[in-house]
Amino acid sequence: MFLSVFDVFKIGIGPSSSHTMGPMTAANRFLDEILAGDWPRPRQATVAALKVSLHGSLAFTGVGHGTGRAVVLGLCGLAPDSVDPDRTDATIAAVAAEGLVHPPGHPAYRFRPAHDLVYDRSNRLPGHANGLQFFALDADGTLLLRRIYYSIGGGFVVSEAELARGPAAAEAADVPYPFENAAQMLEMAASSGLSIAQMKRANEEARIGRKALDAGLDRIWEAMDGCIRRGLATDGQLPGDLRVNRRARAIHTQLEQQWQRNELGPFAGNDWLGVYAMAVNEENAAGGRVVTAPTNGAAGTLPAVMRYWLHFHPEADQASIRDFLLTAAAVGGIIKTNASISGAEVGCQGEVGSASAMAAAGLCAVMGGTPEQVENAAEIALEHHLGMTCDPVGGLVQVPCIERNALGAVKAVTAASLAIKGDGTH
Repeated sequence: MFLSVFDVFKIGIGPSSSHTMGPMTAANRFLDEILAGDWPRPRQATVAALKVSLHGSLAFTGVGHGTGRAVVLGLCGLAPDSVDPDRTDATIAAVAAEGLVHPPGHPAYRFRPAHDLVYDRSNRLPGHANGLQFFALDADGTLLLRRIYYSIGGGFVVSEAELARGPAAAEAADVPYPFENAAQMLEMAASSGLSIAQMKRANEEARIGRKALDAGLDRIWEAMDGCIRRGLATDGQLPGDLRVNRRARAIHTQLEQQWQRNELGPFAGNDWLGVYAMAVNEENAAGGRVVTAPTNGAAGTLPAVMRYWLHFHPEADQASIRDFLLTAAAVGGIIKTNASISGAEVGCQGEVGSASAMAAAGLCAVMGGTPEQVENAAEIALEHHLGMTCDPVGGLVQVPCIERNALGAVKAVTAASLAIKGDGTH
């Protein structure tokens, strides 16, 4: 099995990897299919108009998660990893006013969001809770192409045909350590004498080489850290009817003042973990630039623990940040392969629980933990999130989502500490 670190950590925008990034990517894929022309159609027929319907969780909570906006942006040819969050409002307004989308390389297509984007709460698609249908029509309204996509969590998107085929066969011949579960991972670590990060690095370098891998890892951390910095510097209200105030900036100011006065209370570590996680998830709730870790809804937990590592541990350096990400990606890949990271599918245990397990594993690894201790840290963190449902108030990734990331970060550090002090068994 091979799931790249760059599949687990994807740079995009908020507020949701499954409800925002996934639908935007699905729209990109539909445009690519139209352009490829590899589908049956009447002679001389050309696509003139587009329609989209959202189903399941996307229909019921899509407004609060920005799903409709994401579809419009995707049909404009904009991608999650490159779209400018500061220009999305203007793009959405232009499409609404003109009734057209202008994706690069395509002619203009008629698309009136108020009429051509349907939140279908009556008909759930059979493949997954997050389903989308895209339709391409000619000038007379005749259907030329229909495609179904599913946004399965973490920004991953599969077509109806891909979902029917099932998971791709394990690519054992392509990477040296193709572990599919924790038992295999520990067996390979024991036989090779390598750490989990070293095995994951070997797998990645077999595909892209060391230079590209390190540059990509640094880019991921730069995006995560940039999200923390923006969150700590921004105040005001988050979008939506809940009128939730941003809190990270004010709390950070208090912590900075206490730090300068050398007033380090017994909860200092938890306070800093909490404010880092809140900063990221407030940015996510506002539609800012975030990194799936492994999802947007859980995007704050892992970066908070990484920033905590840099803040409180003098031995932390760039190499350790890379090892942190590689170890966390190995654990995230195991969870996604054997279970799910989709909140709509398995609840918040699949998002925040997975994030906490990944963060605990990464922290344990850079603190010198053995592979057994690293696995134990991930297990401890995950098991204490089991049974957690995904229940955002008003369909907004704000309450209780932001606080859950802070709690997940605290649990991750606790799990790593317990595992380091133990023998790797639980």
